[in-house]
Amino acid sequence: MFKSSFIVMAADGDPAKYRATIKTSKLEFTTVLIKLMDFDQAVEVAKDLVQNQGVQSIYLCAGFTHQAVARIASAVGGRAAVQVARGDPPSTMMVGEILTKEGWFDEEG
Repeated sequence: MFKSSFIVMAADGDPAKYRATIKTSKLEFTTVLIKLMDFDQAVEVAKDLVQNQGVQSIYLCAGFTHQAVARIASAVGGRAAVQVARGDPPSTMMVGEILTKEGWFDEEG
């Protein structure tokens, strides 16, 4: 079975609370929400997914910096592919505007 995951940042993300897995006969796909810009947390989640759940491929949301991607790739030590979702500039701007409107970048958000 191919095991893949998607790590997504959210203003109120909490990997202990926000985690879901979908299974088919050939795929196990786990989504985990981490706190916005908490790259230390992302590294720990990625290591756990690979070491304890056997995840072979990790996708990261577009908000991950190149440095954070490198940290995660290093942390999983070649035991899982690490990939990043990226959008074109108009889509990125659109999402940024929506997240700003929804208060993701407020002190309390």
